[in-house]
Amino acid sequence: MVDVKRSYESVVVISTKIGEDKIKEIVEKIKKLISDNGELSAVDEWGKRNLAYPINYEKEGYYVLFNFKSAPSFSAELSRIYGITDGVIRTLLVTKDN
Repeated sequence: MVDVKRSYESVVVISTKIGEDKIKEIVEKIKKLISDNGELSAVDEWGKRNLAYPINYEKEGYYVLFNFKSAPSFSAELSRIYGITDGVIRTLLVTKDN
């Protein structure tokens, strides 16, 4: 059976309290992880933005949007890694219609 690749879009909100160097490190880690397991088509760094409501007493976050294609099994692994990465305060991972 051939594993069909699907298109995904993922928004990650990173804590601004950890500093710019750590933010860049997390973004690079996610880029490498996606590239190793699929095809990364675009990374759009929105930068610091105010949150709609405080999350863990934080009022702003660093937003990054990733567009990529991968096997459906990878999306669960990516969500798991988001959950255990220090500094990541919110994520959204959706399947895009092809």
